[in-house]
Amino acid sequence: MNLIRKHCAHMGSVLALSSNPGHQNWPFSKDHLPSRWDAHPAHWDRPPRWERRDGRLPNPGSFHSLHRSCKDVFPHQIEGVKMIINKTLSSFFKVSHTLHLSAVSPSYYRFHVEHLQSDDYSKDKDAPALIGEMDSSGSLNAHALLHLTERVRARTVFQTQQSQFVTWQFETEYRGSDFTAAVTVANPDILRESVILVAHFLQSVSSGLVLGGELVYHRGRAEEGGILTLAGQYSRPNWVATLNAGKGGAHASYYHRANKQIQVGVEFEASTRTQETTTSFGYQMELPEANMVFRGMINSRCIIGGVLEKRLTPLPATLIMGAFVNHRGDKLQVGLGVNVG
Repeated sequence: MNLIRKHCAHMGSVLALSSNPGHQNWPFSKDHLPSRWDAHPAHWDRPPRWERRDGRLPNPGSFHSLHRSCKDVFPHQIEGVKMIINKTLSSFFKVSHTLHLSAVSPSYYRFHVEHLQSDDYSKDKDAPALIGEMDSSGSLNAHALLHLTERVRARTVFQTQQSQFVTWQFETEYRGSDFTAAVTVANPDILRESVILVAHFLQSVSSGLVLGGELVYHRGRAEEGGILTLAGQYSRPNWVATLNAGKGGAHASYYHRANKQIQVGVEFEASTRTQETTTSFGYQMELPEANMVFRGMINSRCIIGGVLEKRLTPLPATLIMGAFVNHRGDKLQVGLGVNVG
């Protein structure tokens, strides 16, 4: 069972399991920082509306989006100097170039390209159909997102680290009128007789209450087994409370929108594998007149951080400045970035 937990924890970021602790995004962590590929595309995970005008129960959305409202309030770590240039080549193609210079982690250049789809089943006309990304080390990430029918979506992910395959996964999601079911097959290997299967199910019980669960099954030559995680979410127009609990640990979050400018979020995470618990508080403050957004956070590990985003009108650019302090480890990280396009 320990092997299963370790393997599932390694695959957690790839599968974007909501039960996976979010402290991987915190600075000064020894764990490898996940990239944007560790999360599902935003147009898959938008939180559902808590009520519908026709009186029917709403679709609960994706399992991966249960804690998204709270997580979006927290600042993303920025370190070193980063420049991102986005360019729309046509109505179907978008590309971006990213250059990151760092004294803590290896510097890199990343090229990102998207082929966009526009079909009858996609409510978002700019929903990506094909996504590719390669960095200066030779690592490749590829996504294929397809709307097979109005209710069925499929996704394929391939990831390489230099010359080695690290992830190949296939996911199918069905969204009913008041429920969502998804099945993911990750890293199937016939020669090693190993595979990871993940099943998600969410059901809207009322206009604000959603219940469901996640089952992770791993089979290998040495061991096989599964981990069950139960999930629940209660939402109102201005706040959302979510809880995931299982044998691997617990993850609770609370999101509250105070007004149009201020949003706050609180997270509690406990892991039975690492025997650690962490509580985090984050907030977001928007200043529309100044074209600025500030996000800040503090957690029980004595880490304080903040990121300021300033739109440089009339230029099509955004200036990003951030700093994170680890008082317990006596460390400081400062970052500066520019996003053009």
